[in-house]
Amino acid sequence: MKNKAQLEAMLRRIDGKGYKAYKDIQGVYDFGNFTLYIDYVQGDPFASPSRIRVIVPQRIAGFPAYLYSSHPRRKGLEDYITRQIAKSIAGIVKGRRGTGKSGQISVISTGQQILNRTSVMINSTGIETRLSMGLPAHGRRVMAGQAVEMFFNELPAIAERSLLYKNLDRDAVLKHVNLAEDQWILRNKIKEMGLVAFVANGSILPRRSGVDDRPLQRGAVPFISPPELEVMVELPHAGRVKGMGIPKGITLIVGGGYHGKSTLLRAIERGVYDHISGDGRELVVTAGDAVKIRAEDGRRVEKVDISPFISNLPGNESTVAFSTDNASGSTSQAANIMEALEIGTSLLLIDEDTSATNFMIRDARMQALVHKDSEPITPFIDRAAGLYEQLGVSTIIVVGGSGDYFDIADRIIMMERYIPKDVTKKAREIAAEFAARRCSEAAGMPLRVTHRCPIPESLAIDGRKKKIKSRGLDNIQYGYTNLELDDVEQLVDSNQTRAIGDIIRYAMENYMDGKATLREIVYKVHKDIEEKGLDVISPFKGFHPGDYAQPRPQEIAAAINRLRILEVKQAPSMK
Repeated sequence: MKNKAQLEAMLRRIDGKGYKAYKDIQGVYDFGNFTLYIDYVQGDPFASPSRIRVIVPQRIAGFPAYLYSSHPRRKGLEDYITRQIAKSIAGIVKGRRGTGKSGQISVISTGQQILNRTSVMINSTGIETRLSMGLPAHGRRVMAGQAVEMFFNELPAIAERSLLYKNLDRDAVLKHVNLAEDQWILRNKIKEMGLVAFVANGSILPRRSGVDDRPLQRGAVPFISPPELEVMVELPHAGRVKGMGIPKGITLIVGGGYHGKSTLLRAIERGVYDHISGDGRELVVTAGDAVKIRAEDGRRVEKVDISPFISNLPGNESTVAFSTDNASGSTSQAANIMEALEIGTSLLLIDEDTSATNFMIRDARMQALVHKDSEPITPFIDRAAGLYEQLGVSTIIVVGGSGDYFDIADRIIMMERYIPKDVTKKAREIAAEFAARRCSEAAGMPLRVTHRCPIPESLAIDGRKKKIKSRGLDNIQYGYTNLELDDVEQLVDSNQTRAIGDIIRYAMENYMDGKATLREIVYKVHKDIEEKGLDVISPFKGFHPGDYAQPRPQEIAAAINRLRILEVKQAPSMK
């Protein structure tokens, strides 16, 4: 380990030289109160920024052990510090100075969710943060003076403001950590209570826009549970919390247009994640394995058994191992459900606005006109009850156009001017008065889940373009293959997408042998991440990436399933 004086001397020595001279400073340096690791030095001012780590020993950082005494508390603390680092950078770093990315210091981006990230790690020995730094250049020449300012003025100031407990708002830190723990406990408690979702009274569900996930500031109506569905939960920090509990089974959300149906479903969909204070959805929690289902025209499907929903295609084409490069709305929605069951879920979330109409319902008149013998689709209305009774999978559906769903629903919530009402009794009375007269088309047809084994050779990246590179939230360049994730709606952070790219590579290299099922592979990777941290998926040994956020197994599987080069073989059916 070198000292900081040696680092400054090296920088002064390479002043004005070609940019690659910066490679000389890679190493470890003692800065007194912290240790600086310069792990990777960029080769060009326009290339990806250099990667550094700052580690402060706990005797100096001074964080009390109770702030990171459990996984959810540690996640909350690391999330808070990551956000504090970003604020410190904004107030300290002067920004671009020179060519390309010169003069920039950055930490992983954060949104409304509290996620496991690789930006900050804390334990009893110390706290570590991982940053990106654009080493300054004029053209492609080293600017030593600017680099000295970054390393010796700005970086220590960031560490001082963000990594020392004495300099943080202690009440704010504790509030953030306690909130993360409350959400984790609440998600476990609703499972014990037989619920699949909980929406606390007073929650603010509307967002500012489709591209701004922050809460709507003006005109938002606070959520109030219908009396019939109100439950009370005792949390260690928030105390007694009341709100709407949605039990297992089939729940409809109905109401007129623009009255808040989809907004409620969207909040439930995002309830698989914890949220920061002030988000409005802090105490909106959902079963952690819930999956949003939609139609996805044009997606690729690889040997998925969609026969529980679609069979008897013209020409006797089998759907037991259905493959297509250009799925229709109905076949894609069927595949999305079967893939969700394959990876594991206890709750499906469906909005009719993003569903294929012919997949969701066939009314009595259509049944009379088009006989079942000529209709390959068994609509979801005839499968929802079986999903729960046979597989224990609940469903929450937004319905605005088909009252036939009243016949299968366990409860019906109507949104009226953004206020939910329990209209189950009234809907049943209507169903009795106006009989649907439709026939179930799933009689005697058991549900089954067919597992599939990925063939590792199909995912090998050969040739010149071996890179796996994420592009924002919805896209991964996997070698020559463009992996589109636009319709995987529960991805919330581009750093999750970045992690997924390397997870696929890690899974292929470590667990795909042509015999293991996709579910087995994904959960083995998930276990490795839980036990060893997200660093385990890095393709470079000894490299410490600071830009991963952890995705759920459901999104990992969804990404693998959408790779257009994926090949699988089916394993024996399992219920």
